Amino acid sequence: MADEQSKDIKVREKQEVTGPAEQTTPGLVFTPAVDIFETEKEITLLADMPGVKADDLNIDLRENILTLTGDVAPSEETNAEPLLVEYEYGRYYRQFTLSQVIDQDRIDAQLNEGVLRLTLPKVEKAAPRKIAVATG
Repeated sequence: MADEQSKDIKVREKQEVTGPAEQTTPGLVFTPAVDIFETEKEITLLADMPGVKADDLNIDLRENILTLTGDVAPSEETNAEPLLVEYEYGRYYRQFTLSQVIDQDRIDAQLNEGVLRLTLPKVEKAAPRKIAVATG
């Protein structure tokens, strides 16, 4: 499975923004690093979004496009003078295309210590069964 790309979830290819999703606010936009794991029953997506709080995280699902956005605000150290600042602030943004195999009504999201865990359950297939034939 590791050698072939899963058809259940696809990473949207990098493309130029030409529509309404164009950046309208100043600031940096980051692409969160993700790991995706698949079992027979579900797909698990882990997205690294350090500094994002649950209130600043938005997960949107429209027309089979799953969009993750999260904002990182500067720390509120009011009395301290910064000596070295390497941590950058801005917005995380990433999109994925979901196939019809994902049960979109049962998607679960958890944010823990800067890691977003999305559980994408697969639609349960109809179980094979034997159909009895009645005589007339």
